[in-house]
Amino acid sequence: MQSENNQLYIGGVSADELARRYQTPLYVYDVSRIRATISEMKAAFAAEKVHYEISYASKAFSVVAIYDLLKDEKIHCDAVSGGEIATIEKAGFPMKNVSFNGNNKSLDELKMAVDYGVGTIIIDNFHELDLLTGLLEKRQQTQNVLMRLSPGISAHTHEFISTGQQDSKFGFDLLSGQAKTAFDQIQASKYLNLRGLHAHIGSQIFETDGYSHLVDLLCKTAHDWHFQPEIIDVGGGFGIRYNEEDDPIPNATFIHLICQSARTASRQYGLSLPEIWIEPGRSIVGPAGYSLYTIGGRKDIPGIRSYLSVDGGMGDNIRPALYGAKYEAVLANQLNAAVKQVVRIAGKYCESGDVLVWQQELPKTKAGDLLAILATGAYGYSMASNYNRNPRPAVVFAENGHAQLVVKRESFADITRLDMDYEVEND
Repeated sequence: MQSENNQLYIGGVSADELARRYQTPLYVYDVSRIRATISEMKAAFAAEKVHYEISYASKAFSVVAIYDLLKDEKIHCDAVSGGEIATIEKAGFPMKNVSFNGNNKSLDELKMAVDYGVGTIIIDNFHELDLLTGLLEKRQQTQNVLMRLSPGISAHTHEFISTGQQDSKFGFDLLSGQAKTAFDQIQASKYLNLRGLHAHIGSQIFETDGYSHLVDLLCKTAHDWHFQPEIIDVGGGFGIRYNEEDDPIPNATFIHLICQSARTASRQYGLSLPEIWIEPGRSIVGPAGYSLYTIGGRKDIPGIRSYLSVDGGMGDNIRPALYGAKYEAVLANQLNAAVKQVVRIAGKYCESGDVLVWQQELPKTKAGDLLAILATGAYGYSMASNYNRNPRPAVVFAENGHAQLVVKRESFADITRLDMDYEVEND
């Protein structure tokens, strides 16, 4: 977080100037911080001297501009819907460097992926396997694939973002034997080129044990199936700091552990060391994002608490209401002023659960002050809605003292654009 003259700066641009130019609520990304994180990950892999791919998890934040940036950084990306694939394609991102994930890909989405030349489809279940095989057979076309396993490894995270346990909607269940049945079916198809195995154990993870267990399990599974994988994809989930309770492990530490575990497991199970893929999303864009709001009304309840209301809320950041996510806020135009109050930051939406920060220390505030919530770069815009018919905020990229609008603010006309009149029939 940059500061100058008691003011918050993002990408070298003052938050106050950003709010004046683009209004609030506003999403702002510090582009240099995104670049630095990617460089850190590349350096960590280079130090391990392994073949690798960093595949950005699009679900964290998917707009044309982020793919322009990722294209410049020369990394891969992972999509989970036709809409994400369409956005990636519109950015001119090389489709051979895209993987397609998800637990219920439709036939139309699979056709779209094949038509666009998506490099890797990550097969999740038998229904999808049948759809894809039939599509490729009809076209007499081959497709590179990975096979997603449900490994039976539970990450220590919120149940809504834990995905590796056996009781999960994602992947072929390994413990029951269905994964081996699917593997045999994939191997029997001349249209599917199985390059490796994939699993993902969850998100916002602060422990390393899950990844070492996962790498060992993937390598053991490959050995048991007499399969030499070209790739093992361990997903993403590296945790970030949202508030003082979070103590994240450096990305380089996760990468070192994954690579060392892969070396150990490969030797143990008689495999050549595969290429290692990771799918970070939150850890790339989360810390680089800020949400700017203008403070409006205040409510003081003697002996209980005080509420500060802002001009956004659960429509632009659903995570606190959805699963109690905790954030920190700062007064952007009085960044270093002394703490004078403890308040709850409430949104403007018509829900009692519309809270952005449950308990926040702040200097003295007044209506019109500029509030910034930190580390909102992941799952803010991508999960935003028009609840209460509020327009979604604009998105700005800031780098080296320059700001650029990359997503326009929605208007009321945008909100009603797809609505149609209902013609009432009169008797």
